[in-house]
Amino acid sequence: MVHCPMPRHFLPVLLSLLLIIAPGLAEAKVGKGLSAGSRSSRSTMQPYGSTAKPLPPPPAAAAPPAAPAPRAQPPVAAPPPPPPPSPPSFFQRHPFAGGLIGGLVGAGIGSMLFGGHFFGEGAGGLIGALLQMALLAMVVALVVGFFRRRPSSLAAPFAMAPPPPRIPVPPVPPVPVEFALEQADLAAVEWLLSELQGAWSRGDLPALQQLATPEMAAFFAGQMAEDRDRGIENRVEQVRLLRGDVNETWREGPLDFATVTMCWSAVDYNVRCDTGAVVDGDPKTPVESTELWTVVRRRGGPWQLSAIQQPN
Repeated sequence: MVHCPMPRHFLPVLLSLLLIIAPGLAEAKVGKGLSAGSRSSRSTMQPYGSTAKPLPPPPAAAAPPAAPAPRAQPPVAAPPPPPPPSPPSFFQRHPFAGGLIGGLVGAGIGSMLFGGHFFGEGAGGLIGALLQMALLAMVVALVVGFFRRRPSSLAAPFAMAPPPPRIPVPPVPPVPVEFALEQADLAAVEWLLSELQGAWSRGDLPALQQLATPEMAAFFAGQMAEDRDRGIENRVEQVRLLRGDVNETWREGPLDFATVTMCWSAVDYNVRCDTGAVVDGDPKTPVESTELWTVVRRRGGPWQLSAIQQPN
């Protein structure tokens, strides 16, 4: 068996070919098969009737500088507690009995001064009246104490019942369609798909800024810069929408939002920037793609791409 020696320069050539082909192995088409953008208040929610991957959170804003710590203040002595209240007197605890006793005393004094015979005559009548009043006060105190110690049966019907346990209410799912897309709106979304892919293939960043929101345009600009650093360009041609299904529509203030499942086909391939040689993909055979596109418009204005999500 004859062994053919491998030329020494074969390994560097092989490595060079791998470096040329490797950039083209990345996902092509606008968005490169990634999820990006914003669905406004529904960014963290899954589109209705789909299993799309969640949108990545926006970059966190820089934290504001911490405020200087306040200077320590000397401790302030607590004020002395107020003196305990004095116990109530007999007349405060039994106002009915006190009023009755006062009335009887006043009647006895008036009878003594004006010669009456309501409690007898003279000082003897006053002493008898005082004894009767003392006895009456004792009886009244016993009766009042008895009724205070006895539970009232009339207060039971007016007692407040404990509140019923709170049952958690499940969140209400969003209405899938808050407004209907007209035929003109569907045609505008199809036109947006074709124009975005064309601007992406030409590397036309100003056109992308007109067709997409600022967040999505910045995302596309970053992807185009990465491709230029690798020395490749992505071409997406012969774009044709195969099917478009409306998942949901909603309104937030003056803005209209719609999420549509886009199934489309196109010729998708990568070329070298310097030579135009095809390094990946087939410029003659279309491939199919399915993505969820969220579009937004200010009411009465044109639609713009706001987010792209990839189905699981």
